[in-house]
Amino acid sequence: MNPSTRREALQRLAAIMPAPTTELEYASVFQLLIAVILSAQATDVSVNAATRKLYPVAGTPEAILALGVDGLIPYIQTIGLYRSKAKNVIETCRLILEQHGGEVPRDRDALQALPGVGRKTANVVLNTAFGEPTIAVDTHVFRVGNRTGLGKGKTPLAVELALLKNIPAEFKVDAHHWLILHGRYTCQARKPRCYDCVIADLCDYRHKTPPPGESPAVKAAQRKPKPTPLV
Repeated sequence: MNPSTRREALQRLAAIMPAPTTELEYASVFQLLIAVILSAQATDVSVNAATRKLYPVAGTPEAILALGVDGLIPYIQTIGLYRSKAKNVIETCRLILEQHGGEVPRDRDALQALPGVGRKTANVVLNTAFGEPTIAVDTHVFRVGNRTGLGKGKTPLAVELALLKNIPAEFKVDAHHWLILHGRYTCQARKPRCYDCVIADLCDYRHKTPPPGESPAVKAAQRKPKPTPLV
C-alpha cells in the first residue's frame, strides 16, 4: 500500500464502521481495565460472560479487592489462565487504591506498572477510555497490518510503530478498533473472507480467497462430465 491507498482503505473501513468500539462490556474505566486484563489469551465473549456475573456483585476496586483471590476465582474460572489473572486483578485493585486514589491512571508508564498490564492493555485503555490515538496490536491487528500493508512488522511493537507512522492523524483514534473488528470478522486467520472485504482491491495480500463455489477445486468438480445413465 502507498499513502493514497492507505487513506482510501481507512475511509472505506470508516464508512462501514462509523462508530467502532470494543466488544468488551463495561460501565467504568476501571471495569474496562479489568476486562482487558482478563481478555489476554481469551475471547471477548468469554470475558463478557464472566464479568456479567462479577460486576453486579463487585464492580469497583474496593469490592473486588474485598473478594480476594479465592473469592474472585469462581467468577472468572471459565477464562483461560484464571488463577494468575485473579492474582493480577487483586494486586491491581490494591495498587489503584493505594497509589492512584481509586482511579485508573491516564498514563502509559503508570498503567504498565500494574500487574497484568502490558503495552497492548495500556494502549486499549488509553484509546478506548481516554480517546488517545494509540493502537493496540493483538493477533488480529498484527495479521491485518501485515496482510494489507497498512503497517508491516515482525513484532507487535514494529507493527504498532508502522501503523502509527502510516495512518493519518484523523484516523488514529478509531484505527485500533477498525483493524481488530476487520480481523475478527473478515480478514480471519485461516479463511479470510476476501470476497466480502471492502478493501480487497487495495491490500497487499497475495492469497485472496475466492467466493464460495468459485474456488479452483469447486470449478474443476463442476466441469467434470456427468456419468451417462444406464439404460
